[in-house]
Order: sequence, then C-alpha cells, then structure tokens
Amino acid sequence: MSDSEPPQAVEKNHPNHPSVDQSDRVLPRNLRQSGDPGIEMLVSTRVRKSPFFDKSFNEEGAYRATVYNRVYHPRGLVPEEDGGTMKEYEALTNSVTLWDVAVERQVRVKGPDAEALTNHMITRDATEIDTMKGKYVILCNENGGILNDPVLLRPEEDEFWFSLSDSTLMQWIQGVNVGMDYDVEIDEIDVAPMQIQGPLSEEVMIDVIGEEVSDIAYYGLLDAEINGCSVLVSQTGFSGEKGFEIYVRDASENAEQAWDPVMNAVKDYGGRQIAPGHHRRIAAGILSWGQDMDHETSPFQVNLAYQVPDDKDADYVGKEALESQREQIETGQYPFNHKLVGLKMAGEPIREYAPDFWLVSNPETGDECGYVTSPWWNPELDTNIALAFVPADKLAPLNTTLDDSVYDIDVDADVEFQVHLPDEYADEMGEPVYAKVANVPFNESVNPSAREQAKLNAREDAENWTYPRFRSEPGCTELT
Repeated sequence: MSDSEPPQAVEKNHPNHPSVDQSDRVLPRNLRQSGDPGIEMLVSTRVRKSPFFDKSFNEEGAYRATVYNRVYHPRGLVPEEDGGTMKEYEALTNSVTLWDVAVERQVRVKGPDAEALTNHMITRDATEIDTMKGKYVILCNENGGILNDPVLLRPEEDEFWFSLSDSTLMQWIQGVNVGMDYDVEIDEIDVAPMQIQGPLSEEVMIDVIGEEVSDIAYYGLLDAEINGCSVLVSQTGFSGEKGFEIYVRDASENAEQAWDPVMNAVKDYGGRQIAPGHHRRIAAGILSWGQDMDHETSPFQVNLAYQVPDDKDADYVGKEALESQREQIETGQYPFNHKLVGLKMAGEPIREYAPDFWLVSNPETGDECGYVTSPWWNPELDTNIALAFVPADKLAPLNTTLDDSVYDIDVDADVEFQVHLPDEYADEMGEPVYAKVANVPFNESVNPSAREQAKLNAREDAENWTYPRFRSEPGCTELT
C-alpha cells in the first residue's frame, strides 16, 4: 500500500466493538455476545484458596466458582435441578443465609497518619468516621474513575480496614504513599469475612454471639468471640436484606473454628449457605465493581454523586477531575456518553448470571446504543430487572438534576429501550424485548443507604412542594 492510500477502515459492526458509542473510554468493554461456552475452571496455586475453601466446596457442596480478588469465590450451592439460584434467593429473603466472602480481602492502613492518608485516598471525609464505625466509600484515580468501592472500617483510632471489592488496591495505596511519607503501615492482613444475610440473621447472631449484637448500629462495629476466636462484627452486607458481616481475625488458623457454629445456627433456623445474592443486590440497586463500574467510570455516571461531597476541604486523589465533572453537569453539559439506569424488561425469567453485557438498542432507530450490566428475574415484581448503561441524551425527558436521581424518575416519562436477550430468554427468537426505565431500588433495602434515605426524604419533601422540582437541561441526571 502506498503512503497516499488511506488505512483500511475498521469494520463498522465488529463483534467485539459494535455500534455502541464507547469513544469516552480508553479500553472499551468487550460487547461480543459469546454466551457461555461451558468451560471448566482450573484450580491451581496461582489463585488463592480462602480459609473457608474446604468448608464451602467440600462440606457444603459449592459446585462452581469465579475468581474475585485473585481468590476462588463460591458462586453456586443449590444445583439447578433443586431450584438453583432462585432457591438461594428464597432462603435469603425468607430465612437466613451464610456467605463465604473471604474474597473481600482486608487492606489495613495503620499508624499515626492513618486518618490523613485514608482521607487523601477516599472521596468522602474520613475524619467523620468514628472509631468502631464503618462507611461505604469509593476511591478514584486522577481522572475521577472508580478504583474500588470498599466498606471502610475503623476498628482503632489509628487503624482503617479497606474491605475490598473486586480490584487490586493495596499496591495503589502503597504507590500513592511513595514520596508522601505518611507514617503508616500498609498491608493485607489475615482477616477473612463471612456474611449472615436474611430476615433471621439477627436471631442467628444472638445465638452465636449474644444479645449485644442487637445494639450494633447500621455500619457499627463490635468486638466479639466465636468459639474462642476473635472476630469483628459489623451490621453490613451486599444484599439489601438485614444482615451482618463477621471478620475472623487470624483467619488462616481460626476461620473454620469460627465458621462451624455460625453454619450450625443458620441451619437451625432453616437457612443454608448460598452464593452472594446478586439477584437481591440488583433489586436493591447495589453496584458490583467490574460489572456496573470500573476504573473508567465516574461516580456521576453510576448514581454515586453523593460519594463526592462539595464541602470536603482536604485534597484527595481525583478531586480536581470530579469537581470539574460536577461543574459541567451543573451547567447542563453532561461529560459522558452513557448513564446507568434501572430497567424493567420483558422476556422469559432470567434466573442465572449473564455471560455477556447484553446489548441495548433504540426502539425508534434500531441502533445499538448501550448495554446491560446486571440483569435478573424479580419474583416480587414478576418481571426481569436490570442495571444498564444507556445514552445520557436519551434521558433528557426525565428532567432530573444533580439534586435528584435517574433512579428516582417520573415513571410516566416512558423512556423505552429494547434489550437483545439470548434466545433462551427472548419472547421471540432473534428479536429484542421491550424495556422501560424504572425506579431503583426496585425493592427497598431493610437498612436504606445514605443514597436511599436521601431519596426517601426528597419524596417526603416533594409532597409539600407547590412548584416544579426539576429543570430540563439535557444530561442533568445524577443521583445524590
């Protein structure tokens, strides 16, 4: 080819990169619809076995796994012929369940400057977290992309634990501290959490630990012992149901000894071990790092604007970029192509994990314009629900602002899309199904988060308002 000849054009609808506009990403999502090839997971020493591994896989019969934070993670305990994931959902929402979540690796920042470094890493104000309290936080890079969204615990005045979602963080914190010389130690510690989730979780915890667990506030902490093992207990979880997390100290030695009485109590109340309840966390609007957000996602795209306070004086990583994004949004210039919303979808019940980011199209043009990140069937609503990225400019009819939420929409706006489900879920083979933007959370949480509580308060305030709540600039669509 001569120098004057133009380069060969990229195929317009390449299967790994269809017509969905991902021009605002450096690394586009792979949107090829490959399906589930039925592969086998190799168990090797390159991926860590958690201290609960033998309990989950050999004793309780977990039959499949994924890898989360480079640790094997049990993701199925009830076989499909016995009811599968929806049987696990039934246990979670009607009784009580135990989850092996040792994959939530614990990174400890400890020392005289622990608060100062932590405050420099997170968008929220670490100085407002009291000892023996926790908080849901995010950490961003210099561009405002979300690196991790851990639960942050403060068991001591000079000590914070980052209970990680699925992305490496310890090296990032260590790297940020290079040259800054904060007087801290930064290590992963030998602590493994399990979650007890469901309506009867408090009864289980009382049997295992004692009546004092009833006094733990939401995101509060309690030092306790289980079967002679030192544990830290929090009232938190990934389900939207009532629940607790038990952080087993010296887990390589104590994990199984602490697990047994908890598992026995769960079974005494008619419960069982299950995989983490993604069906329920989607209904609660709880996000999953890697699915619903990643390092190229801004909190303003995924309804986490409340994590970016406008009154935090201290500098933190990403502050300049996030303040610039906020300013653009407040002037009606939404700086991203896509926005995360909730969808209610037609189709056959989705009772399994989606192996692909299913494509979303514009029903008016048929053009692919977005993708589903987290879909599932919701029995209470008798419909499929999903979190999905859709074009921000398509949301202008919702007339929301930074002070309100795309999740908290005017359902009469009838913002519609089509979702290209696999044939096993489609109403008609090869044809997309109808979807409509919907309020999230689809099912309210037992313990509303700060985001949910703000929405509830806003709804109560709105009942007394006699003038319009919203303005109509395109792109002003973020949640507080």
